[in-house]
Amino acid sequence: MDTVQQSRHGRTRSSPDSQRPQGRARQRAFLIAALPDGDGHELAELRELLRTAGVAGVGELVQRREHPHPNTYLGSGKLEELKAEIARSDANLVACDDELSPRQERNLEKELGIPVIDRTAIILDIFAAHAHSAEGKLQVELAQLEYNLARMRGLWSHLERLGAGRMDGGIGTRGPGETQIETDRRLARDRIAALKRKLSHVRSSRTVMRAERARAHLPSVALAGYTNAGKSTLLNALTGASAGVGDRLFHTLDPTTRVLRTSGRDYLLTDTVGFIRKLPHQLVEAFGTTLEETRLADLILHVVDASVPEEELLAMTTAVEDVLQEIGAHEARRVLVLAKADLIDEERRAELANRHRDGVLVSAATGEGLSELVERIEDEFARTLREVELLIPFDEGGRLAELHEIAGDLEREDRPDGVRVIARLPATVAARYEPFALNGHRT
Repeated sequence: MDTVQQSRHGRTRSSPDSQRPQGRARQRAFLIAALPDGDGHELAELRELLRTAGVAGVGELVQRREHPHPNTYLGSGKLEELKAEIARSDANLVACDDELSPRQERNLEKELGIPVIDRTAIILDIFAAHAHSAEGKLQVELAQLEYNLARMRGLWSHLERLGAGRMDGGIGTRGPGETQIETDRRLARDRIAALKRKLSHVRSSRTVMRAERARAHLPSVALAGYTNAGKSTLLNALTGASAGVGDRLFHTLDPTTRVLRTSGRDYLLTDTVGFIRKLPHQLVEAFGTTLEETRLADLILHVVDASVPEEELLAMTTAVEDVLQEIGAHEARRVLVLAKADLIDEERRAELANRHRDGVLVSAATGEGLSELVERIEDEFARTLREVELLIPFDEGGRLAELHEIAGDLEREDRPDGVRVIARLPATVAARYEPFALNGHRT
């Protein structure tokens, strides 16, 4: 059993792992957070991040305060309590649930005498381990360099004082420490610039690929949602794909696009990188080319794990909406998909039906709700179709064949000057057929 100590200002908890001397993990982290009163999130997500990174959690300490201490993150009293807990639990690492400033990180390590790692560094480490494509590796390296560049300024600031007070920059201002810092910064900035150029080339290539897909006139649907919500499993169930799945955070970093075939028409379905609460800005920026797949999709399927408690589900949903806002996808049409229905009981089903009446309950494992989801996708696109009346000249046979591909069912009538067609098309496609519109008949 865990031992829990409650107080008005915070909470300390020992992990069961800390009570087991046998089979000690190489890295044993003590988790810390400074949270305002009423924040029920606690440290479950940080524990899961550490588990994904292969680090054992051996204890937790939460301090209730509106804002972290600017110098040491935790207050002085909690720091002393933390030192005792670290010694008792045999932790050799401290993991913080926020992104620390370089000053906070430096001061904490000085006070505690062991390495301190923050939430952003943990997420970056997980991304580095899970990146497999050349693009994914470039994006992760860029995010890591931008994160570390700020720390070169802060963590090494004591060496910059070698030249302090020398306004002329002359003798005595070029110490070896300062020279090395400036060299490291310059190399980091040069590498960042090179990575951005490479990713710009990748962006151009992805734009070309997207244009090729657009020419196929297949509507695009993006799977978006919290990490480990079941997006990849759903992609496999809907399309027959074999995208890798795993019970760990950020298993999917590289977007996977497959064709979803229905009785009516085909759609392009793309699995994208999962989101998370307080997703580091460096990752949002670095993964811009990947996140574009979500931003430019015609429809977003917002996948949530229906098996988690309602409070947690709402927190995850809010985190995803925040990221969609940040990448400019907040106005896109979307459907809420309540995944992992096979893991919930009747009481939870009733609660979901009452709270999320517009959602579609599915199970990729059993197939429950998949046909309803496909129908919902078709209905969403049907609402955006425009009816057009066109006259296609006989020498534009390619356009006529294209219309058959796009619209499926259409009315046609042969005339002396061409083929009269009435079809229902997506608005963006209909605009391309403006030159063939019969005046007064197009809606």
